[in-house]
Formats: sequence, structure tokens, C-alpha cells
Amino acid sequence: MNNFVYCNPVKIVFGKGSIAELKELLPANKKIMMIYGGGSIKANGVYDQVLDAAGGRKITEFAGIEANPLYETCMKAVEIIKRENITFLLAAGGGSVIDATKFIAAASLYAGSDPWDILKTGGQCLKSALPFGTVLTLAATGSEMNPNSVISRAKTQEKLAFASPAVYPQFSILDPETLYSLPGRQIANGIVDTFVHVMEQYMTYDNNAPLQDRQAEAVISTLLELSPHVFEEPEDYDLKANLMWCSTQALNGLIACGQPQDWSTHMIGHELTAFYGLDHAQSLAVVLPSLWRCRKEFKKQKLLRYAKRIFNIDTGCPGRDVDEAINKTEEFFHSVKVPTKLSDYGVDAKEAAEKVRDRFNARKVAHGERAEITGDVAYEILAGCK
Repeated sequence: MNNFVYCNPVKIVFGKGSIAELKELLPANKKIMMIYGGGSIKANGVYDQVLDAAGGRKITEFAGIEANPLYETCMKAVEIIKRENITFLLAAGGGSVIDATKFIAAASLYAGSDPWDILKTGGQCLKSALPFGTVLTLAATGSEMNPNSVISRAKTQEKLAFASPAVYPQFSILDPETLYSLPGRQIANGIVDTFVHVMEQYMTYDNNAPLQDRQAEAVISTLLELSPHVFEEPEDYDLKANLMWCSTQALNGLIACGQPQDWSTHMIGHELTAFYGLDHAQSLAVVLPSLWRCRKEFKKQKLLRYAKRIFNIDTGCPGRDVDEAINKTEEFFHSVKVPTKLSDYGVDAKEAAEKVRDRFNARKVAHGERAEITGDVAYEILAGCK
């Protein structure tokens, strides 16, 4: 196990009716902006619950955050914050809204000339951000309990991530009942997103961290167990509660402690979203199985452990076990109706492979736990996704 420092300062308020706790959680002496997306929080009642809990506090609203939040939209919020002297933010939505709020919080106090530098440097230039809290309405990204954010820029067709301790939420409210009204596509995307988050931290190489491995496997096993029933029983509280907590646990830093991490599936997937507009989870479902097939010799030890512990595959033929485990993973994505080939989304695999290769090469980057996913390797991975 590698050395690590773990500190997560986010206060989680979990359960039925927990949005009412905003009455105590929102600061009384701050000018507040509530940030949300396309208006679903008005249809599902979250908007009214937030305003009721605000107890008469004056709240400025900013709506219209996209599913892949745009830099251009975020900067409009920053303009209002500076003009109105907003001093506290409240994100009401899923991971996209929370990611946008993190960037808005950072950009609002950024002293540099170009806030895009926050993304270009991965957050290394960031020193402070406005304080904020969240009301989560979608189980997917774990953004409610981590310091990470991903933002797209329409002008340059880029999608970049940053991370900084300055953008941990002060608190996050998780009421599983907010998931009841979500369409199946969003639930499915959340399941895939959670699954791949775990795998980016687990499917690397053995690092003698059995506790973290089993914590990761527990999240995956729970997802596999819950997923068929989540769609059949959309208002089963316990199902939604466990699904929501899985997504938070998948990316709050705990299972990554002392472990090597990959994240190349995400880096390639971000480019697919930037170039072609795929949902984030769709891009992950496309990339992950192909990446494993291309890199299975390097990930063989963990793939065999995954095959045995998750799918009970142990035929005595390692190569066959690895292939079957990858196939089972792809079948799982299909079971929640998330396709795994670029052709399923009308994207030419060769063209996509060339674009991503060229972008990786232009940036001179290499991803993965061994920093071996170069532009040429990314080309091979995507060429296998046709």
C-alpha cells in the first residue's frame, strides 16, 4: 500500500425529508445564489422544498446548467455573482450542476486573467473559492463529496477536469426520494458512472491493499444486485437510498487511499463527449471494455480477482476467465440499456480514434496507472469500439 493523506471535510445529511435541514445549514448572513439545471427541480418538488427551508432568505437564482456544463454558461453566473456580491452558492441538482458550481465558486474569486487556466492547470493555480453546499438529485458522479469538477468549452470542443481542496462542498444533502422521478436513462447513466468510477481506482495492479479492494468490490457487487430492481420499482426507497450511497462512496476518496489509479477511461471518454456530445456515462461504457481488452496483460492480476470475486468465474484458464469477465461487464452495461459501441451512437470509430490520438499527442499527455495510455494507445482502444 502506498503512503496517503485522507481528509474529507464534507458534512453529509442523508435521508427522507433531509432538505428541510437547509434551514440550519444555510448561512444567515450571506447573499446566496441557487444554481440548477433545466428546471427538473421544479417538477419534482425540490425547488419548493429548498425555498421553504431557506426560511425567507433572499436567494438569487441561476438556471440552465447543461448536462455537460459549459464554461460559457458558468461565466455568465460569475458575472452575476460579482455584480450582486453573492457570497454563498447552493447547487441543487446532479453532478453536472455541482461540477458547474465548483467552477463558478472558483472562477468568482480567481485573480488571474483567464479563468480557463483553472481547467488548463487541473486546479493547481487555484487558491480560494466561494463556499457552497449541495442538494443532490441524481446518483452518479460523487461530486457531492469530492473536490473534483469537469467542465466543457463549446468554443474549442474541450472537456477538462480540475481538483482542489478549495472546492469541497461545506455540506451535501442526499434525499433518496429525489431520485423517484428521474427517467430511466439518467438512472442508467448514474449506475454506469458509479461503476466506472470504482474501476478507475480498482482495476490497476495489485498493491497489497486488501481492505480497499474489498471496499471497491462491495460497491460493485451492490450495484449489480440493485440494478435490475431499480427500474422495476422506481419508488422503492431502500433501493434508491442504497444506489445513492453507492455513487457517493464510489468517489469520495476512500477506496483510492494508498492505491494506484487509472482514469484513462475518463480521459478518453471526455474527448468523445467534447467531439460528439455523448453522455458522460455513454462514453465510459464504450471505452472501458475495449481498454481492458487492449491492456488485459497489464491488468491481468486484478481482472482475474474481479472475475472470481464479482462473477464467480474460475475455470482454471486465466485467459478465458479474463475474457469472460470483460464480456460480463459489457453485458451489465447492456442490461441497463447503455450501448458499448461507437456505431450505436452514430460515431465512426476510426475518425474518433484519430481525433483523440491527435489531441493526446498535441497535449503530450499519457494517462493510466503506468502513464502508458498515449495517443497511439488511445487510437487502438477506440478503433476497437466500432
